[in-house]
Order: sequence, then C-alpha cells, then structure tokens
Amino acid sequence: MNLAHLLARAARVFPERAALAFGEREICSYGELSRRAAVIGGSLRDLVGLRAGDRVALFMANCPQYLELLYAVWHAGLVAVPVNHKLHPREVAFILDDSAASLLFVAGDPGDLAEPARLWAESAPGLRILSVDDPGYRQLLCGEPIAVVPRAPDDLAWLFYTSGTTGQPKGVMLSQRNLLAMTLSYFPDVDQAMASDSILYAAPMSHGAGMYNFAHVLVGARHVVPESGGFDPREIVALSQRFRGVSLFAAPTMVRRLVDHVAEHGADCSGIKTIVYGGGPMYLADIQRALAVLGDRLVQIYGQGESPMTITALSRAHLADRGHARYLERIASVGVAHSVVEVIVADADGQSLPTGATGEVLVRGETVMQGYWRNPEATAATLRDGWLHTGDVGSLDDDGFLTLKDRSRDVIISGGANIYPREVEEILLQHAAVAEVSVVGRPSAEWGEDVVAFVVCRPGVSLASEELDRLCLESIARFKRPKEYFFVAALPKNNYGKVLKTELRRQWKPSGEN
Repeated sequence: MNLAHLLARAARVFPERAALAFGEREICSYGELSRRAAVIGGSLRDLVGLRAGDRVALFMANCPQYLELLYAVWHAGLVAVPVNHKLHPREVAFILDDSAASLLFVAGDPGDLAEPARLWAESAPGLRILSVDDPGYRQLLCGEPIAVVPRAPDDLAWLFYTSGTTGQPKGVMLSQRNLLAMTLSYFPDVDQAMASDSILYAAPMSHGAGMYNFAHVLVGARHVVPESGGFDPREIVALSQRFRGVSLFAAPTMVRRLVDHVAEHGADCSGIKTIVYGGGPMYLADIQRALAVLGDRLVQIYGQGESPMTITALSRAHLADRGHARYLERIASVGVAHSVVEVIVADADGQSLPTGATGEVLVRGETVMQGYWRNPEATAATLRDGWLHTGDVGSLDDDGFLTLKDRSRDVIISGGANIYPREVEEILLQHAAVAEVSVVGRPSAEWGEDVVAFVVCRPGVSLASEELDRLCLESIARFKRPKEYFFVAALPKNNYGKVLKTELRRQWKPSGEN
C-alpha cells in the first residue's frame, strides 16, 4: 500500500485529463503529473541518496510544485513532513531537528534564505536544502521515472506537526492506512467529488486542505493553486467562475471573509460547489449568515491532526434541513461520527457517558494516528485503551450529533461550576457591533476563576460593557456572564487562525509562569 498508487492509477485511467492549474493557467495533465512525481522520486533516491523511511520536509506557501513533491516523496517510499510556511525560522528549526529530516524543500531566492538556512543547518546537521525556484530543482526532473516503492499499510507517510499552542509542537505519525481510510470516508461523509470538479487550495496544503488532494486525485478532478498562494476572496470567486464545480477547505475565519466579500460586492459564487469548514469554532450566528449569503454549499468537519479531518461531519443536507424541529441545535453541532470511526463522550476514567452528558470526546478507528514521533510519554497520555483522548469537551444527543463545548483546558471553573467559554462567546457574538470575541478564565481568590471577555468591535463602532452585560443576562445564567470586558484591536492567533487563549491568560500570570 502506497499513496503514490492513487496518482499512478489516475494517470493510467485518464492520462490526458487536466490535473493541475496555477491560477487560470493549466499546468499539466494527470499523465504528466504522475511522470514528474516518478522522475523526482527517482532523483531523490539515486541523486540525493535518500532511502525508504527518510523524512523530507516541505516549507513553502502553496505552489504548483507542492503536489508533485508530495507524490514524489511517497513514490520513493519516503515520509513527507509538510511545515506551515508562516512559521518562524526557529520554529522550523525545531521541526527539522525533531523529525531528523534529510532534505528540505523551500521556495524563493536561495539568497533570501541564507540566514534561516544557517540556523537550520546548525539544528539539523547533514540537512540538504533545495529551492523549487533554483536550477538545481530542474535537475531532479532530468532522470528516469522509477516504479512506486512498496510500503506496508502501517508505514509512516505523513509526519504532521501540531500547532504547539501549549508547548513545543508534537509530530503526529500518520500511516499509509490512516490517510487512505481518511480519503475513502470523504465520499460518504463529506462530499461526492467528481471528475468535473476542481479542488482549490486556498488554505495551507501543509494541513487539511492538502490532505483533501487524495479524494480528488482518485476521481481525476483538477487541482487549482491560486496565484496568491493563499486565501483571497476576490481571487476565489474569479477562479470558481473560470473552472466551476470548485470545492475548497476553509477555516471559519476564511469563511467569514468570503461571506463579507460576497455580501458587500454581490459577487457571483455559483461556481463554488462545496466549502468544507473546520479547524476551529464556527459560531451559530456565523453559520446562519454564511448559509444566507452563500446558499447550501457548506459542509462542516471536525477533526484533529491525530485523526485528520475525520471525527465528525455535518453534511450539506443537515445544514439545509431548515424544517427540522432541532435545526438550530444541529447546525450548532459538529455533526455525526465519520463512517470510519467510533465517537463517544466519556468521564475522567474513560467510561462512556449517557446521552446528553458532558465529557471528553474520545475517538477510535482506522484514521487515528500511530502516536507522536519519538514522544512515548505524550503518546501514552493521548492514546489510552484503544481510544484517542481529544482533550475536547462535548455531548452527544439521541441522534448521534456531537456538540462541542470547549477544549478541556479552556473550561472555566468558577465557584465550583463549569462554565464553557463557547456558550458565552455565542451570546456576545449576537451583538451587531461585535466582530470577534474570546472568553477566558482569570484567577480569583474568591471564586477560583472569573469569566472575562476580550472583544473586537466592528470597524467604526463603539460599544459599552453594559450593553454586552444586558445581552448576557437576557440569555444565560448570571454566574456565567463576564465579570469584565476588554476591548481590543485584535485577538492573538496562531498561523492557522486559531485564537491563542494561552496568550490572553498570560496577562494575569506571574512572570516566568507557563
């Protein structure tokens, strides 16, 4: 079993079909893409000297070479280590050292990377660095194609590094089997990808967006890399008009930007087939507005790097079923378990809780990681008795819909009562003047923790704390309302757009405390 067989199969079945576009320009067919991957794979083995199981890191923004490199790595039996291109060079150095990468692909002028390269060379002795914009890259395409190197189902394929919001990132070990199971579940649980479709990479290919390549390779769909290399609502709309049947993965912040653009400019989004959103909380008010502006084009997935893109899914049909008696509760959930996993809500001892009870979300199935790279302690803490302990808190209803409350570490305990920040955030976001909000706990000698809210107002709008207080008192118990509101220009976020609540909490921690 080797993921490279997916591309090789597509090239045999429909070699002339368009495979890759950069902006509106077609780059190559499936036959050519597969040939390039096989040739580069041979060069990685014969010219660079890499052997099966060696790690190859990719540190670059989305670009046409990304897809051929991923498949070249697997073609040669190597392990891909895609790295978020927005990370600081020192963060990249940690990943290169921890993964013991033998080769690093970057993009851009090698001269501009001289300083980071010196840092990386010190962190990972023996590391070779090659830019896809350097003449040396073209030499990789001058050899002969090789056959796909056989790999076992449990052989490592993708080493995914977590965002490290609570410490150093950990390398999630995803096997050939993990990624194939994830791919096959896309069709019954997320969307019916078709040959006439195009997948557009507006989110980093180093993460979930890149993992959705497999399903689209299987059916011979087109892969579109925006010329911007990232997320630009105007560009996305234009490309969807050019190619039609466009699908993309987007974080909730991206969905909000696209909704704002379409609403403000009356943009035609008829070329967009499906927007799969996930990677963070999508609040009820945002979901309702997105559906109103974009129509029934949305699908939600909930996953983690440890079970990539595959814990639960909220289908297009569920989001469109406005006549259902529990419609609002359902669209505020993250849907039902993917077909390849089991999902339960458990107590502190890992015992399954009854319907409606709140506890930690546990997952087991073919997509769950093998463990953390060279980190047996973290592996043992996260994988217990066959279950992945997600660290997320939620509840299941009678129909199997999972509603997330918060991360377990984000739950606020005030006066002995559990308060879930997301519940308070949902209420505050109902105010028309609130653009973003994050609720955290502040140490309190009297109550243990106080609830406080960091609020970002919409441009040109001012807001008084009393208005938000009244809104909370109309909707939730008095003890849940924030004790104080801090109005800020922006919320601290990591490179994936997730709010860093640890940064907000640091305001009240003594110097030197983590």
